[in-house]
Amino acid sequence: MAEIVIVGAGFGGLSAAYELKHLLKGKHEITLISDQPTFTFIPSLPWVTFNLRRLDQVQLPLEPLLQKYGIHWRHGKVTALDPEEKRVTVEEEITLEYDYLIIATGASLAYHLIPGLGPEDGYTQSVCNAHHAEMAREAWNEFLENPGPILVGAVPGASCMGPAYEVALLADYSLRNKGIRDQATITFISPEPYLGHLGIGGMANSDKVVTEVMQEHGIDWVENAAITEIKPDHVKLSDGQEFPFQYAMFLPPFRGAQFLRNVPGLTDKKGFVPVRDTYQHPDYPSIYSAGVITQLAPPETTEVPLGAPKTGQMTESMAIAVAHNIARELGEIQSHPVKPSLDAICMADFGNDGIIFIAAPVVPEPSIGHRRHATALRGVWVNWVKNAFEWYFLMKMRWGTAVPWFERLVLFLLQLSLVTPIAPSSDQSKPLTVLEK
Repeated sequence: MAEIVIVGAGFGGLSAAYELKHLLKGKHEITLISDQPTFTFIPSLPWVTFNLRRLDQVQLPLEPLLQKYGIHWRHGKVTALDPEEKRVTVEEEITLEYDYLIIATGASLAYHLIPGLGPEDGYTQSVCNAHHAEMAREAWNEFLENPGPILVGAVPGASCMGPAYEVALLADYSLRNKGIRDQATITFISPEPYLGHLGIGGMANSDKVVTEVMQEHGIDWVENAAITEIKPDHVKLSDGQEFPFQYAMFLPPFRGAQFLRNVPGLTDKKGFVPVRDTYQHPDYPSIYSAGVITQLAPPETTEVPLGAPKTGQMTESMAIAVAHNIARELGEIQSHPVKPSLDAICMADFGNDGIIFIAAPVVPEPSIGHRRHATALRGVWVNWVKNAFEWYFLMKMRWGTAVPWFERLVLFLLQLSLVTPIAPSSDQSKPLTVLEK
């Protein structure tokens, strides 16, 4: 009987645990470790910020869920990993041995890279985790008592720009509903070379669609912007420009967790885990990676650095591929190894409007030099779709299933997929993307 340990209980960790439980049929032990007692549906955190959701509406308690489905639960922070001895240490006290380890930690938020960035030691808000979204909500409620200039965007090295667009336009929506939009300017400050670039070179018409939305809602913007310092009431850019603010939200760069960076040769210099096509580590085949923590090179280089975005769907596809490949190694399923398709859907809701971005795959296919499918679609229906997806994803986490058959059917109809077979000639020993160590 194999011991499979999963670190992280977000989109990747919980999906991998459920898919493994389904594929292994109770023949092997699965343990999930997380320093958070709840699963949080991260895409809904902008709604929490603007009082459109309560935080408890987008969270699920992990312990009763996992116990219900026969998955072992360990609440605590992983403090050490020994890949040679195949063991992890929790809270410096408990040691767990594993046959397979899935790293699905998400990423640490590198606020320290920009002076004044962040809600705890700086002057800006964030929607990257539940605690910070609650802080952003409290700050927003205070802001409404004394409105003024609003700044939203991201700093150099950030990725997944969708939430920044959501915050800017939800701020506009909230202020208009309260009849005080004329009391606050909104400026979007982005490291992207143009609006709608999203860190991936755009999605066909995304630049045109995003620009139209910003113009219609009276939001100014600064492209190709490198924030260098944030003071209590203004932001400084590398070109000398300064922008005042009463409320600011900027997405930070991501880094790997400290316990990963402490292991020589395990990660790149930023703490991201390199992987083969099978999403195994190239030097430690018993270690798999899924989600934001996985190393993925941006499709193109930009003047101001941007990270490669990893959406919830991309994370889910990595988790499904990892579970499939582990089950195959254990002899529980007979099939070829698979890799995640890295098709991405990003839904940005603006209250009474929205944009859905589709890139299939995020990284253009080398064999054809472009994506199979890429588009940006706008409409009020995006709000309905995102609401429905939130309900559906939380429900399937309650059901203990990762990808029901009807979800696979919908993805097929959208010309999307979660995993694809690895060709027999593929060099699985070669990392998918190798960045500087």
